Amino acid sequence: MNIALVTGSAGLIGSESVAFFAEKFDLVIGIDNNLRSYFFGAEASTDWNRKGLEEKYNNYRHYSADIRSEEEIGKIFEEYGTDIKLVVHTAAQPSHDWAAREPFTDFTVNANGTLVMLESTRKYCPEAVFIFTSTNKVYGDTPNFLPLVELETRWEIDQNHPYFLNGIDELMSIDHSKHSVFGASKVAADVMVQEYGRYFGMKTAVFRGGCLTGPNHSGAQLHGFLAYLMKCAITGNHYTIFGYKGKQVRDNIHSWDLVNMFWHFYQNPSAGEVYNAGGGRFSNCSMQEGIAICEEITGNKMSFSYADDNRSGDHIWYISDLTKFKNHYPEWTWKYDLKTTLTQMYDNISKRV
Repeated sequence: MNIALVTGSAGLIGSESVAFFAEKFDLVIGIDNNLRSYFFGAEASTDWNRKGLEEKYNNYRHYSADIRSEEEIGKIFEEYGTDIKLVVHTAAQPSHDWAAREPFTDFTVNANGTLVMLESTRKYCPEAVFIFTSTNKVYGDTPNFLPLVELETRWEIDQNHPYFLNGIDELMSIDHSKHSVFGASKVAADVMVQEYGRYFGMKTAVFRGGCLTGPNHSGAQLHGFLAYLMKCAITGNHYTIFGYKGKQVRDNIHSWDLVNMFWHFYQNPSAGEVYNAGGGRFSNCSMQEGIAICEEITGNKMSFSYADDNRSGDHIWYISDLTKFKNHYPEWTWKYDLKTTLTQMYDNISKRV
């Protein structure tokens, strides 16, 4: 039997992984204890998504287990053993601001939880491919010291800089910068996933995401930029822009496109690999530009205000360079552009609010 195991399976990337791999594996095991509702409140609960997965996929089996528990996770791995061929680890505490409130919780979920998953894989199914959703925040605020130029609706990098054409590559230092508490815990996990590949020879890959997005995102004020923006555009709830004149730029990758990257790596894996994973030059926007697109799609004028204080360690401009991944897997490319993704969000969120 071929089994894919997905943590954070009711979240955005986790649920997309379940849907994608349910068609390719005999069984998909999901691990998710809805800790997101603890982080961001009942409105961010992923229960609705879990129920949908259980109803739609007969070969999906859900476990409400805590990834920090060696005992709970070990029992699941022991039950299925070497039948587990793929582990997709997406479970995380994903917010800068929240991490500063409870650093111990943030670190144990992001770093310790990842170690539990890695060690369980090594112990019970060492030949499995292990995929980890990291973040561009591992680069800290180093991107903010690039030569940036202020344009009418966005910040942009100087056109003579090597990053102008395709964005930031994997060789940018993850050292000597301010990461945020969240970014630091993800660095620890990121490096450990690399180490299990390089030291133990396991087939591991780190995907350093830009803004991961899609119609199944349970957006909240502290996490899920586009999903929360669209939610406010639909409901009329007030949105606050934090710093940088609302011109800060993010690249946005649809959850399906990211999981399709996982699939390509699974079919031809290597050990301890690192890839940037975002929308690149194909799909990106500033806050101001994102608001304009949401207003166009919904037909609503948004209620928003501006706060001068930016989030500590936040990026002014970040666009991912996916050249390395595309060179390794030339058949992969993006399927969903920004406007298509936001239109999907509008359709999905409208049914839930």
